[in-house]
Amino acid sequence: MKWLLISILAVTFIACNHNDIDDAKVSTILFDKEYLIQTKSRIQRSDPELQPALKNLISDADKALLEGPYTVTDKEKLAPSGDAHDYASYSRYWWPDPSKPDGLPYIRKDGITYPNSQSLEESDRQRIGALGKNTETLGLAYYFTNDEKYAKKAAELLRVWFLDEATRMNPNVNHAQIRPGHNDGTKSGVLDGRLMIRALEGSLLIAGSSQLSSTEMQGLKAWAAEYYNWLTTNKRALEESKSGNNHGSYYDVQALYFALYSENMDGATRIANSFIENRINAQIEPNGSMPEEMARTRPLFYSIYNLNAMFIVAHLAEQVEVDIWHDTNSRLRTALDYLAPYADADKQWPSKTIKKEDRMELFSVLKKAEAVYPDGNYSEMTKKLDNERRLIHRANLAYPVLP
Repeated sequence: MKWLLISILAVTFIACNHNDIDDAKVSTILFDKEYLIQTKSRIQRSDPELQPALKNLISDADKALLEGPYTVTDKEKLAPSGDAHDYASYSRYWWPDPSKPDGLPYIRKDGITYPNSQSLEESDRQRIGALGKNTETLGLAYYFTNDEKYAKKAAELLRVWFLDEATRMNPNVNHAQIRPGHNDGTKSGVLDGRLMIRALEGSLLIAGSSQLSSTEMQGLKAWAAEYYNWLTTNKRALEESKSGNNHGSYYDVQALYFALYSENMDGATRIANSFIENRINAQIEPNGSMPEEMARTRPLFYSIYNLNAMFIVAHLAEQVEVDIWHDTNSRLRTALDYLAPYADADKQWPSKTIKKEDRMELFSVLKKAEAVYPDGNYSEMTKKLDNERRLIHRANLAYPVLP
């Protein structure tokens, strides 16, 4: 009875406070704004279907209040550039060669993470991940509750990572996914940059608060513009843009998002217009399979991962009036229909994989598919996923979700 009373009071608090946020000030890019507004309305009506996901979000946000802030200047070992403000990380699937006294050069073990690649002393990978996850979490918590403590913490994380002169990250990932004995950074490392999208989306979610000044918001847009320029001019980044697998798709996720965030509509339009030919049809077979992802040691994971990127680009493209969803030349829905049945854990994947995959990664894709393809019965497919985990999933509150 005590727990029930606390839950009722919490829901009442949220219902009474979220109306104070002016939705006209909140213009999200990654998250579907209309869906966010509908979610707030359902929370106000104490919709029981949303309570597990809402409770989980608030729990995560309360933990995030106690963590960070994060900065690239925290690592003990500098990036190869010698600049404390440069991001650095190590390729997770590259291991010391046991046949060499010094382990160099490292060798690849696809799909198996080398623990030291995640070291906080040498790598920023865990920090950039926490930055993205926590800022997004705090932003959503503020948007749904209007509790300023969440916006205040989100603003602190953004300020320290992107803006403060003593701690800010330089707008590049030149030294991402270093492979010892091979190089001081790789084109594949560009993938790390996608995690900052979640942080910047958090800045948009707290736009209804007073925690970030207009000057600071302009500073974030300027940072995004510099990073977009690096993405589209740097030799290593341009090499990554030519990747014919999920790396190419996530390159476009980044380029399109940072273009939109910095209000570069011409750049965003160019990316959106080329996506079907350059990514979707180049990577997806007529039957919906993705050969590059099927060749990996975790083919189901990477196929879903790539489809999620394609869905995000299709969603972002709506903001420059490019319809990827319904283009008759696009194989996007073919890929969706190829993978959607694997929401059922009893359906066996046709090729070998090194580990049992988490099919919950399909949930966000299927939630978005419900909206754009209402004739597809995708809502029923979500019910094949683990019920307890499905009920607390963030995509119940906001989609699409960046993995």
